[in-house]
This record gives sequence, C-alpha cells and structure tokens, in this order.
Amino acid sequence: MSPAERPLSPHLQVYRWQLTSVMSILHRATGIALSLGTILLVWWLGAASDGPEPYAGMQRFLGSWIGLVLLFGWSLALFYHLCNGIRHLLWDTGRGLELKSVYTGGWTVLAATLVLTIVAWAAGVSSWIR
Repeated sequence: MSPAERPLSPHLQVYRWQLTSVMSILHRATGIALSLGTILLVWWLGAASDGPEPYAGMQRFLGSWIGLVLLFGWSLALFYHLCNGIRHLLWDTGRGLELKSVYTGGWTVLAATLVLTIVAWAAGVSSWIR
C-alpha cells in the first residue's frame, strides 16, 4: 500500500464525541488542574505561616471573584476526579464494564460531581454567614 492510499485518522472536525472519551479526557484534565490548584493551597499555607498580614492578603485574594472562581474550579475538579477514580477502581475489579454500565456510571459520576460540589459550597457559604 503506498502512502497515498493509506486511510487518514479522523480528526476533531469529523469525530463524533462520546461520553466515554469526554470523561477520559476530563479525568486527565482534572488531574492536571488539581496539580496546579495545589500551588494555590501551598501559597495559602505559606501565607498562614508568614504571619497575619500575608494571610489576610491571601484571604482577600481568595475572597475576590477570581479567587472564588479558582476555588470553585478546583473543588469541581476534585470531586470529578474523586468520583471518576472510584469508578475506575470498580472497573479494576471487573465490574461495570458492559457498555450500558459504562454509560450509566458516567452519568452517575457527573451527577455525583455536581451534587458533591453544590453540597460542599452550600456548607461553606452557610459557615461564612454565621
């Protein structure tokens, strides 16, 4: 077969996205996001160890709109990565590998991610109000 006759791989413009592929990509992306978000955590801990002024500055940053967006994104990534990781552990036991179970598990992971994120933020907001 000459190089001109070889089939081309599908690219993003013609590829039909599937829940399984999107969740796989998201699992990797949230792992990266969690790694980057850990920098924010270390920064916060460093500010706490540096004294009241640096800590207050960090708290102001985290309370700003950009800080809240970063914290929300980090918590969303945390819960998604956690739930999808549990799903992968279940797969490692040989369970849930049928196509219907894979899709049911995928939608369950997405729902659990939203519920856990909302519950965590609602609990946080209610503690701020007190």
